[in-house]
Amino acid sequence: MARAVGSATIAFGLVSIPVKVYSSGVSESGIHFNMLEQKTGARVKQQYVSSQTGEVVSRDEIIKGYEFSKGQYVTFTGEELKSFEVEANKAVEIQEFVPLAKVDPIYFEKAYYIGPDKGADRPYALLRAAMEKTGRAALAKYAVRGKQYLVLVRPVKEGLVMQQLRYADEIRSITDIPLGEGEVEEKELKLAVQLVEQIASDEFVPANYEDEVRSRIEEAIRAKVEGQEITAEPTEAPKAKIIDLMEALKASLGDKDRKAAKRAPSHRAAKRTRKAAEG
Repeated sequence: MARAVGSATIAFGLVSIPVKVYSSGVSESGIHFNMLEQKTGARVKQQYVSSQTGEVVSRDEIIKGYEFSKGQYVTFTGEELKSFEVEANKAVEIQEFVPLAKVDPIYFEKAYYIGPDKGADRPYALLRAAMEKTGRAALAKYAVRGKQYLVLVRPVKEGLVMQQLRYADEIRSITDIPLGEGEVEEKELKLAVQLVEQIASDEFVPANYEDEVRSRIEEAIRAKVEGQEITAEPTEAPKAKIIDLMEALKASLGDKDRKAAKRAPSHRAAKRTRKAAEG
């Protein structure tokens, strides 16, 4: 059973829905390494050192500053920084409902599951059903830990997800990226569409994919713990790239056909199978 990481109240018109907030990720799945001294194997600690004197500076001697010009700072005390924070009222204040399909995933950051708190089952289910029926999600403000977040509450399966969003000024415009001036020819597009359709799926199944690097690290850790010698297999040299776009598309389609042929049973094997079934 998942453990709640916090609580909140969804403000929906005059309706208040108390909810519990749950992490959507599994923290145990990550691999974390500690910094150790090579000679003794003891963990090392970080220290703050003055760039001017080279001496260690304790935490109670540190203040925060903003560099407004090279080497020049305006400083703030802890009390000043505290005054900028918003009151954490734990209210998810819905501002508007927007079509979910119109929200570009580029704005997505962390995601949290939210479930009903005691006595909130019916209004929680009602809000989820209303958004699912209209195809809309709720844009809301959420103040917690002294910060104000823009969040998107959206229906998923039989529950709700609260998606933390980036603000507009936190997203770089695609116009800042050099995109070149490539032209698309119709015959190339036709082959490209054919290639897309050959390896297309009607749904996204996350379980079909795994973090191969993490799996190799976990295997190496187990081997280290068991005292085994770790050896790395040589990697296959990359194949030469096909420069011509049409040739690359044709080669990709042909490679797909060859793989499909290998998976398919031969004509003789299929004939033997039919005879065995009939006999």
